[in-house]
Amino acid sequence: MVKIALVDDHTLFRNGIKGLIQTNKNYTIVGEFSDGSQFIAALPELDADVVLMDISMPNMDGKTATQLALRHNPNLKVIVLTMFGESQYIEKMTSVGAVGFINKDSDIQTVFEAIDIVAAGGKYIPDYADSLYNHDEENDSDALSEREVAVLTCICQGMSTPQIADKLQISKRTVDAHRAHILEKTGCNNTASLVVHAIKAELVEI
Repeated sequence: MVKIALVDDHTLFRNGIKGLIQTNKNYTIVGEFSDGSQFIAALPELDADVVLMDISMPNMDGKTATQLALRHNPNLKVIVLTMFGESQYIEKMTSVGAVGFINKDSDIQTVFEAIDIVAAGGKYIPDYADSLYNHDEENDSDALSEREVAVLTCICQGMSTPQIADKLQISKRTVDAHRAHILEKTGCNNTASLVVHAIKAELVEI
């Protein structure tokens, strides 16, 4: 049984995800809190394995709460709840010990997958976040990652977003994120110009 704590200042969202989590017999909710300070105050008496942590909250944000919580209990597994536009925080949250990230519009099976992986000692970082916000100083920031090349190859083959998602076994949102970042890196304005650029620059093998 995985014991889960919820930390999010939006009551409706918190109640919704709590109800969905409770449909899984392998999980139990052991606490829910509307901000980081409430969570930290309850931590000495809280028996939790996994924490679902919002980033932006009043009184104490997710980064501070994660840092303090892991100082108190290094065995906690923190999964960050993000909005799509908050992915730039992934590096910062990783630096304070977060081991998982879930976009708030993910389906519940994605949530279950993330919980299972981090509870077993792994990390759950969405593919789009891993490639879009991995700032490796040894790599050229304009160079395409292996996953981006794979997506670009599919685009050049005329595949639709659902087809690419199915082939690469990633979500449609992840495909869209890759596409946007590829356009940004290549300086192209649309798919047609991207295909021409990719072929001329020999970025892909068709």
